[in-house]
Amino acid sequence: MKRYIEFLAFILLLTVSSYYLAQKYLFVNFSARNLVSRIVPPNKDVKQFLPQTSENSTQFTIPNGMNLGIFADLKGDLPRVLAFDTGGTLLTSIPASGKILALPDEDGNGVVDKIVTVLSSLNKPHGIVVDGNYLYVAETNAVSRYSYDSTTLTAAGREQLFTLPGGGRHFSRTIKINANKLYTSVGSSCDVCDEDNTNRAAILVSNLDGSDLKVLAKGLRNTVFFTFDKQGNIWGNDMGRDFLGDNLPPDEINFIDVKASNLPLNYGWPYCYGKGIRDNKYKSGQVSTYCTSTLNSKYDYPAHVAPLGITFDREGNLLAAFHGSWNSSTPVGYKIVKMSIFAGDVGGMTDYVKGFVRGKDEILGRPVDLIYDDNDNLFISDDHTGIIYVLYD
Repeated sequence: MKRYIEFLAFILLLTVSSYYLAQKYLFVNFSARNLVSRIVPPNKDVKQFLPQTSENSTQFTIPNGMNLGIFADLKGDLPRVLAFDTGGTLLTSIPASGKILALPDEDGNGVVDKIVTVLSSLNKPHGIVVDGNYLYVAETNAVSRYSYDSTTLTAAGREQLFTLPGGGRHFSRTIKINANKLYTSVGSSCDVCDEDNTNRAAILVSNLDGSDLKVLAKGLRNTVFFTFDKQGNIWGNDMGRDFLGDNLPPDEINFIDVKASNLPLNYGWPYCYGKGIRDNKYKSGQVSTYCTSTLNSKYDYPAHVAPLGITFDREGNLLAAFHGSWNSSTPVGYKIVKMSIFAGDVGGMTDYVKGFVRGKDEILGRPVDLIYDDNDNLFISDDHTGIIYVLYD
């Protein structure tokens, strides 16, 4: 009897220990693909390779005639979303630290002069956008706006516009303003599941004061970043589910017609991915024909590249930042790609900036957001190194 009790105690201890370790190491890493990198820091400091010209390549491959430098080293803070205020100052969100930072370059030499904390003590702030005298901020559980002074780089007078389902596996919230409407993306709470809350796995649209909030598009597992074309329609980078092997499912770009009348538009998740392919978790019943009625992806990326920042350049090409894989037997992604757009479709994809992986698997950086300034300089945030790069001619 004594040995039996000791055996049960051993099994209980083993179960509790396994659960603790899974919570600490496995489950935390689920969110790493979406938000805060938990990968071991690189053995080589990426800064030793910068600045770099296209003619004198030491680590990075960049476009001919361009240069890659460091605009800001945030020294421990991990930048995500980038936005310019009305005075031309770059702002960035720091979800892990709960801060919004301003990064003025007062002498215009392409290097930040000082780091200013605009807001602090926020709940995983991610999306930021400046519209006139307002700074809009998307925390994991709410979207708010503040009165903002681009001269003093200060924000005050928080006005909560609406609440959101907080936390979950994908807890970042991204916002954009276009044509006097506020758009908010909310990722799924899980890898693949049926959501109870209709505001998850969706892009929402509202008036600028938060009123008339509704679902514009659903069935989008985790569209962390999105952008607008000249017609005002959305092109969104969406991350596919995990644990279907190295090659499935594709990550994808989705095209969202903001003027569509049959809202919400349905892109199929969790039942479908890519070009109407049914997820093998859902094999029977009504779901067997469901994917014939949902919208297909505009373009399929390779699986697990984790596409984040997305923007159009002045020539109408589309750039996307591949944050990089964690659920792949070999590292994929970790670069910025360029896609030609022809007749509303993606005509092809080529590497634009690469070199964030050294050798086979030493990760030097993980690109996140992409934004151009008025002089066509491209700023790139990296939440692995705490650096914001600038690509310039």
